[in-house]
Amino acid sequence: MDATIVPKVQKHYPVLLKEIISVISPQHGGTFIDCTFGQGGYSKKILEFKNTNVIALDRDIESENIANQLKDNFENRFVFKNIKFSQLNNLKLKNENIRGIIFDLGYSYTQIKDPQKGLSFESGGELNMQLGLNSYSAQDTINKLDEKKLEKIFKFFGDEKEGKYIARNIVKERLKNKIDTKALVKIIDKTKKRKNFKVHNATKVFQALRIFVNKEISELIFGLINATKVLKKDGVLGVVTFHSLEDKIVKHFFKSLSENKSISRYSPVTKQAETLFNLKQKKPIIPSNEEISENPSSRSAKFRYVIKKTDFYNFDTDIQDQFRNLIEIENYGDEL
Repeated sequence: MDATIVPKVQKHYPVLLKEIISVISPQHGGTFIDCTFGQGGYSKKILEFKNTNVIALDRDIESENIANQLKDNFENRFVFKNIKFSQLNNLKLKNENIRGIIFDLGYSYTQIKDPQKGLSFESGGELNMQLGLNSYSAQDTINKLDEKKLEKIFKFFGDEKEGKYIARNIVKERLKNKIDTKALVKIIDKTKKRKNFKVHNATKVFQALRIFVNKEISELIFGLINATKVLKKDGVLGVVTFHSLEDKIVKHFFKSLSENKSISRYSPVTKQAETLFNLKQKKPIIPSNEEISENPSSRSAKFRYVIKKTDFYNFDTDIQDQFRNLIEIENYGDEL
């Protein structure tokens, strides 16, 4: 499993921008939802096309500074909401012509390099990792959860093969001192038997903690479900993923609803069940060599998309059952 890695450059690169614009076709107008506004790359590009409107979401309140600049330029065509994308069905969108919904699940350079967020093992501060609208931090997780729970977080969210021993050593160390970023990195370095000179020893554990603290599994699952509900017929739902766990969830959701029969729970019994999505291509779109050369962090990006075939709002999906074990691990956070 690859973790999102951001290059040491400060220019912002919206990943797979040309390909995404080609798929969602904003030249035909309509309203688009940018579920991960961030630095605003997708929103800015969509708004270049006439007769488009953008509703942008981001849990990170710091994104509002960039959003306010777009509001000044596109006062009647751009709206920003500081909410999690899993909550997008709470927006009043009944009369909106939602033609496309885009998720980019990566972290921005500014987020990774912000010492207050503590997302990176290179950060010297506290173990934070909260992207916004969180209930607990990585510091809470490391210093309060028991050994077995930490082991599961590292194993299932980071694919860390030595998670059992790392968790054991964390519990031993925290009896003596509160663990911060530098202390955690030191524990991981001491624990890991084999050194990987291409990938930092702490990469997988830090990925696992970011996923856990921000509840990225359940956020993605409910984000996909609620995006599907509000999307109009013939609208596009697209997701850019950066590691295999995210991609597995998106792939299953798209594949199951494009191959298996799905019907609204509230439709008449006589209504014939049908597939909800049209999956145009099974393989993901990946960055070109040119884009990877310009923006190395895009190398692990995968873009998958589907087209909604019907205006059903309620539908059946097994996505929660399929990944219930991961949701249950995320729920360890209820103890914090």
